[in-house]
Amino acid sequence: MIDFTQFPSPCYIMDESLLRKNLSLIKRVADEADVEIILAFKSFALWRSFPIFREYIHHSTASSVYEARLALEEFGSRAHTYSPAYTEADFPEIMRCSSHITFNSMTQFSRFYPMVKDSGMDISCGIRINPEYSEVETELYNPCAPGTRFGVMAEQLPERLPEGIEGFHCHCHCESSSYELERTLVHIEEKFSKWLSQIKWLNLGGGHLMTRKDYDVEHLIRLLQGLKTRYPHLRLILEPGSAFAWQTGVLTSEVVDIVENRGIQTAILNVSFTCHMPDCLEMPYQPAVRGARMDGSGPYVYRLGGNSCLSGDYMGVWSFDHPLQVGERIVFEDMIHYTTVKTNMFNGIHHPAIGMWTIDGHARLFREFSYEDYRDRMC
Repeated sequence: MIDFTQFPSPCYIMDESLLRKNLSLIKRVADEADVEIILAFKSFALWRSFPIFREYIHHSTASSVYEARLALEEFGSRAHTYSPAYTEADFPEIMRCSSHITFNSMTQFSRFYPMVKDSGMDISCGIRINPEYSEVETELYNPCAPGTRFGVMAEQLPERLPEGIEGFHCHCHCESSSYELERTLVHIEEKFSKWLSQIKWLNLGGGHLMTRKDYDVEHLIRLLQGLKTRYPHLRLILEPGSAFAWQTGVLTSEVVDIVENRGIQTAILNVSFTCHMPDCLEMPYQPAVRGARMDGSGPYVYRLGGNSCLSGDYMGVWSFDHPLQVGERIVFEDMIHYTTVKTNMFNGIHHPAIGMWTIDGHARLFREFSYEDYRDRMC
């Protein structure tokens, strides 16, 4: 049990024991299915925790030159890199920091592959494909929606792949099940099977939430084993982000004030939804709060409001079994993935500290933030 009193408020706190539990499961899937599972930085990039990750996995995936550099310098291995578009200014550094580079279009491949070839570096190149199928219902997170800017459709590929394309990358999922992957594979094989003999690796992207409690891990392993049986020459890669940090930590906050307007009580906190939990407003979804129910059944019902000046910086409603008090701690569950990578300092709001509750029961503070951090971002 985390001792919150050992951390400043507000604070993102990762639980090392829960992280290791997720990592152990992910490693078992990789070993039993004979695939490689790598960490996607777009969901989680707390580099001070990378030494723990390196005990279980060996590579990561990047979507920008900064993420690729983080992979090389802090994760200790060159990245599997994909970007919707590379630039001539960034590409030399992308090559230096990457073992795999996936291109989003044939025009990008034609433009930059000669640089890869002439570099003499050991880099395997691929193309992102679009099977035109995804069960992701929220449009904001659906990479295969009509008109998407991601990937090449089967009709846009030549019968014979150009020299230098050694792999396919496909991303169709978001917090999805193995059964969604099973249905997706049907579409991938129907549309792209004639090219699979021409490539060396197939990257099935992210969104495979294998550490979720109700996820059928055994079905995933059988599914991947079956795919390997059908295409034994292919190296299979998965690059989830959320699965690694799923339910591994919290965001702690405090009640600063309680206001009422037309019968609606709002507990104003020392954190912000728009600054510190942006997916709550973008998705949107209502996060779990420790000790509260996500309904208005009472007896004490509150909105939770952020401390920025954005009118929509609130969520609700939550029911508590007691009246909230100023200074009371409010704990948001599962706030480690897609939070610290997306936070901002809008309105000059104080950024939460970042720490870890270690497996031997100690508080390890990674970083606290100050006015200078805000000032330096605004220059």
